[in-house]
Amino acid sequence: LPLSAAANLSPGAEQKVVFITARVHPGETPSSFVCQGIIDFLVSHHPIAKVLRDHLVFKIAPMLNPDGVYLGNYRCSLMGFDLNRHWANPSPWAHPTLHGVKELIIDMYNNPKINLEFYIDIHAHSTMMNGFMYGNIFEDEERFQRQAVFPKLLCQNAEDFSYSSTSFNRDAVKAGTGRRFLGGLLNDTSYCYTLEVSFYSYILGGTASAVPYTEEAYMKLGRNVARTFLDYYRLNSLVERPLAPTPKTR
Repeated sequence: LPLSAAANLSPGAEQKVVFITARVHPGETPSSFVCQGIIDFLVSHHPIAKVLRDHLVFKIAPMLNPDGVYLGNYRCSLMGFDLNRHWANPSPWAHPTLHGVKELIIDMYNNPKINLEFYIDIHAHSTMMNGFMYGNIFEDEERFQRQAVFPKLLCQNAEDFSYSSTSFNRDAVKAGTGRRFLGGLLNDTSYCYTLEVSFYSYILGGTASAVPYTEEAYMKLGRNVARTFLDYYRLNSLVERPLAPTPKTR
């Protein structure tokens, strides 16, 4: 990222890290457009992007299944694995991308100077409408309530994101996913989500008509995901406001 001398990157600074991954399922192409929207916004000259770069460190792995994408697979890797079921014990030979990302996350988790605060894995959904999230279930009620804050804020920022479709679960079949595994590994100040977006349409609140998704609409959702961190960390007051235009005179 074209970073300035951000305080979060100075020697000895404590870093708040947001880790984002996408395209673990190669057929879920919308996830790449959402991730592209996040990246493009974060490296832009937008005043909000500058504040986010100054206060947070974003680690992004935009394609966890490059061989599956290259081969045109829908769900599996070159070896025939659904990588999103192998987070618990990924093999450096059979699941190299997962193994590398997991090692990096664990290294950061064990670094006392790093707070790994968010993990978001971006997917696309073939039957549901809108964007929505899956989160984890915790016995600690306060932690469970805190986990709902980010998707609620995202719902306010993105007209196509549905909090009513967002759900928190611990289905056995999802135990090997990034969201489930890391949710059990990381401490109670870390929040892990699967971000899903429909393959085809979203329904605006208060209406019944479906709006078809476009590449730009997917990228806009990505931009809104990035902007939501400004609200979550209450950094709004640090955004430089554009100067009021000077009235034209004759």
